[in-house]
Amino acid sequence: MKSKTKSTLWIGIVLVAILFAMMIISFVYLPHDVNEMNIQSRLQAPGDVHWFGTDNFGRDIFSRVMEASRTAFAVGLVSVAIGLTGGFVIGATAGYVGRWADETLMRIVDALLAFPGILLALILVTVFEPSLFQTMIAIGILSIPNFARVIRSGFLQFKQAEFVRAARGLGAGHGTLIFRHMMPHVISPVIVAASLSFSTAILVEAALSYLGLGVQPPDPSWGRMLNESQSYISKAPWFALAPGLFITLTVLGFNLLGDGIRDLRDQRA
Repeated sequence: MKSKTKSTLWIGIVLVAILFAMMIISFVYLPHDVNEMNIQSRLQAPGDVHWFGTDNFGRDIFSRVMEASRTAFAVGLVSVAIGLTGGFVIGATAGYVGRWADETLMRIVDALLAFPGILLALILVTVFEPSLFQTMIAIGILSIPNFARVIRSGFLQFKQAEFVRAARGLGAGHGTLIFRHMMPHVISPVIVAASLSFSTAILVEAALSYLGLGVQPPDPSWGRMLNESQSYISKAPWFALAPGLFITLTVLGFNLLGDGIRDLRDQRA
């Protein structure tokens, strides 16, 4: 069991590290200009010049996939930050205060969870002008309930722990109890939730961009590239294969990373 856990964790780490390195490299080096069109080279098969081939406008697919990784990681980081911040405020308040605060806040969380995630994202994005910023805000709001429930559970578990009661008896204030004594014990499940939320954010962003409600052209996005490739599946399958493969690897990497951390935490518990 331990070897399986370590394998899952290390596969996730390796995949995420490779994709993160590709994203960092894209800031300093791209094989081709991502928006440079060459009609004579349109739908060119993978080769020495264009490793992943070209799209319907003759643009280099590998370069566009590399730059689109910036969007994926940006959406993941910002949405997780928004979800974690909102989830901490709601979850910590509900778990620490309890009583009416817990009931009221958790009913709000339940109401958010009652909506299918992608439907709520579509509503939030279509209310405003579709853009990367609106997409990140919408996905961040979607992730608040998951973080809130995880943090609330941790605070309920440790609120009456002996070390917390001892600190309270010694005169520790609410801030000290929350951030110094309770929050460190909640970090581990929060990291797992953040890893899984990161992969969900990438999937939702790809879905919204595929529908034309996320990243707007000419900026590249894996979901947008899938949308552009659907008319050329039989003629140029590599056009759809590249963005689809990177979406799969990124989501798989973060899911394996989260599963590995969770299993490792359960073994130590």
